[in-house]
Amino acid sequence: MNTYGRYPIAMVRGKGAWVWDSEGKKYLDFVTGIAVNNLGHCHPSVVRAISEQSRKLVQVCNLYHIEKQVELAKLLVENSFADKVFFCNSGAEANEGAIKLARKWGGANGGRYKIVHARDSFHGRTLGALSATSKKYQKGFKPLVPGFKSVPYGQLEPLERALEDEKVCAVILEPIQGENGVIIPHANYLRDARKLCKRKNVLLILDEIQVGLGRTGKLFAYEHYGIKPDIMTLAKALGGGIPCGAVLATDAVAKHLSPGNHGTTLGGNPLAMSAGIAVLKTIIEDGLLDNATGMGEYFLSGLRAIKKEFGELVRDVRGKGLILGIEFMSAETAKDAVGKCSNNGLLTLLTEQKVMRILPPLIVKKNEIDHALKIIRRSLKEVTVA
Repeated sequence: MNTYGRYPIAMVRGKGAWVWDSEGKKYLDFVTGIAVNNLGHCHPSVVRAISEQSRKLVQVCNLYHIEKQVELAKLLVENSFADKVFFCNSGAEANEGAIKLARKWGGANGGRYKIVHARDSFHGRTLGALSATSKKYQKGFKPLVPGFKSVPYGQLEPLERALEDEKVCAVILEPIQGENGVIIPHANYLRDARKLCKRKNVLLILDEIQVGLGRTGKLFAYEHYGIKPDIMTLAKALGGGIPCGAVLATDAVAKHLSPGNHGTTLGGNPLAMSAGIAVLKTIIEDGLLDNATGMGEYFLSGLRAIKKEFGELVRDVRGKGLILGIEFMSAETAKDAVGKCSNNGLLTLLTEQKVMRILPPLIVKKNEIDHALKIIRRSLKEVTVA
């Protein structure tokens, strides 16, 4: 179906931070499958895990105990706020699960059911997740699921007013809005939102589908702010390219689900779980959190120099760890810059018309960032000439 505006490129091979197309051209991949390939392409630990597991058992339904599922859940619980994990196949599924869980909790706590979300957010394209997503993605799909209310992102007062409604059961937020152009809220926003939710007895759901699993330099972005959510959703990088999602929650919330309330056919299958174990262990044990922090700071410093050099084109540069953005003065310039970078061998994302979103793998090296900065500089010179 005609659902994607594709570039005229067909990728056939990848290794580390690099991909090759069907004509043999090599690209530095700073799209990483939209924050999926945090370990780069074909990382040996992931390849080994899925190869070995595929020779044993690929899928078995959740009517039986799955050893690899227990192992990955244990790793996630030991390294996060959570006590329990539900596995699924994607980010949208994870957010649907989180919404259902919040409403189940709300039903047991005064009949609450409403969900407050941030304006211009992105939580998925299935109907429940879409109801908590930016209006531009909702066009043509109404009526949506009732009981959702949006407030401006990064502002506490509108959130506080929204929580005056005693039927609100949860607030769902992204620690950084990726699809909205790498929007990083002020340092106290999530802390204050957490305090507010606690005071109002409302659950805080953090969607870490894009920024979790090391992307910001912490295993989970909430760690930067010294807070803990009640529910967190993961996907994208969790399976290292194999479809995998997860809903993490505290015991106090998770206990409201019982057999038959929620489920999945393929979620938590042995193949995806084996990939997830390899991904999580590699991020933790191979120093990739420190690398994401150091390389992110280095990259952002280079982007600031580019902003200074091309001030007539670039409005702002920003980032946290290895999620970075270049905001251009115009949509036309941004589109041209992303296209020229691609032509010159660097893959990036055009986000919100005016922002080049940059998502290097956590294994990225200094010389690869230098190469990317060189391509960006060259591409902006070509935009200037044009």
